Amino acid sequence: MSPVPPGRAARPAVVAFDVLDTLFPLAPLEWRFREAGIPRVLMARWSDHLARDVFALALVGGGRSFEDVVRTALRDVTGHQIAPAAEDAIVDGLSELEPRREAAAALAAVRDAGLRAVVFGNTGPATALELVERAGLEGLVEGVMGGGPGRAWKPSPEAYRAAARSLGVVPGRLALVTAHGWDVAGAARAGLVTGWSAHLERRFPAVFGAPDATGADLVETVEALPGLAAP
Repeated sequence: MSPVPPGRAARPAVVAFDVLDTLFPLAPLEWRFREAGIPRVLMARWSDHLARDVFALALVGGGRSFEDVVRTALRDVTGHQIAPAAEDAIVDGLSELEPRREAAAALAAVRDAGLRAVVFGNTGPATALELVERAGLEGLVEGVMGGGPGRAWKPSPEAYRAAARSLGVVPGRLALVTAHGWDVAGAARAGLVTGWSAHLERRFPAVFGAPDATGADLVETVEALPGLAAP
């Protein structure tokens, strides 16, 4: 397969969907925090802390699993006062999240366009697979990929390139659909086609270069990817 000419996004052969807050919203975890007696503000702080630590691991490497980072962030933001049972309940909740209402339709749109769809997040592959199977989406997804020990973390460009290698395509024929501006930036740096759904951040972060496609939700974003729109 020939490389994509610089500066021109091609019709992708594979579309990879980010996991947390893209296909599967984190907001429903809030009730688990409430049950644990953890203030709502600490959930947002935990999410930010988690992202910070994953980004650091993407830069410096390390043999930690996503669950390790989740648990460490929970202990840090609660001053190590979280009860083991509450910690377990929140961690378990990550593999029991429900998909966005249009997730199945977005995956089906990829399939109907004759392309391959995969799931690609920083969660370990086991967690991503459990989410996909619980949601009944496995028939629309070719496979799952994730970060963790022995794997690069997003947004390191190597994470996206490794995904392309494992899928047997050049980076320019792999598209990423995500709700995170930082994810778009990492994918673009690696040479991927990028699609950003506005359902989480609403406005694309101006510090990053614009994605190749945008949409109000996952379906609109998929349909806006280069070469996927109907004539």
